[in-house]
Amino acid sequence: MGVESLSDPFKNKGGPHGLGDPDDKSLRKVEIEVCIPKKMRDIARQEKCTKEVEEFTKCCKDSSFAMVYKCRAENTVLWDCLGKWYNDEEFKARCTREYLEERSTYRRTGLTKKERSKMDENMSA
Repeated sequence: MGVESLSDPFKNKGGPHGLGDPDDKSLRKVEIEVCIPKKMRDIARQEKCTKEVEEFTKCCKDSSFAMVYKCRAENTVLWDCLGKWYNDEEFKARCTREYLEERSTYRRTGLTKKERSKMDENMSA
């Protein structure tokens, strides 16, 4: 192992922008334990548990500082819903596929999802 590999282990991971192979489907531990679960929570909140999120949010707004006590039931219902989807293997597979597609696009273009959507907005304006 040369000095270069020790001083800069992330120098060039391959791919068109040095961000990794866009076609690589392997997952690192942090992606399995952090990135994909975060994506699952975000999608579950936006698509699967919208009613529960709305009810909890409304309770919190209506209760101000007493929300810790007053919104326990709504919080429990929300966490039950999120937990149900978090343990659904089909949903997990869907989120993993979407994550890998986004990562592949990032590696191919060098642009994050946020940067691409900002570019799209600027082009359509």
